[in-house]
Amino acid sequence: MPDTTNLYLFIVAALLLLIVPGPNMAIVSSHAVAHGWRAGLAAALGITLADVLMTIMVSAGLGALVMSWAPAFDLLRWAGAGYLMWLAWQALKAPSTDTQSQATQASMRKIFAQSTLNSLLNPKALLFFMVFLPQFVTVGTSSVTSQLMFLGLLLALIALIFHALLGFCAGQLHMRLREGMISKRLGAYSFAAVMTVLAARLLLLNRPL
Repeated sequence: MPDTTNLYLFIVAALLLLIVPGPNMAIVSSHAVAHGWRAGLAAALGITLADVLMTIMVSAGLGALVMSWAPAFDLLRWAGAGYLMWLAWQALKAPSTDTQSQATQASMRKIFAQSTLNSLLNPKALLFFMVFLPQFVTVGTSSVTSQLMFLGLLLALIALIFHALLGFCAGQLHMRLREGMISKRLGAYSFAAVMTVLAARLLLLNRPL
């Protein structure tokens, strides 16, 4: 386990990073606005699973091994962008039903899986774990691997709490839209727009040096 000073710095840094708008925040918010707070929670749990898997990869040295293969970064970002565009298309071509029916159709298990895969297909997420976690490792106190695992799991837990709260708040907007009888397709259009923007963001990423 890292020393107390490093641990406090890690928690503060993690919180500061989480409040900066990013892809995960957009994923959770868009699902919650489209389908309610349960969908936001499912997305938050999916992102958490991806965080745990990336922590294991970094701790075992697999992350560096993957990124050592030159085309890996480009393959991941193109696959991720393609997947996001597919999600946008699925949202747009869905039948125009009321909001409650949409919530039923978008099963929590499906949203959970989509959010997990979306995070895993973002090469910047893996690079972030590879660069961020080692900064807070305390040399000489315990094994580097165990410290990386501890820090990664702690980050995943903090992110889960933050994203769950975000999903709940965004879910309130879903309720207001439904009660206000605003366009039944607004949630789907908003979700498709977010997915398209995230796909464009991935495509415009430069390869790491």
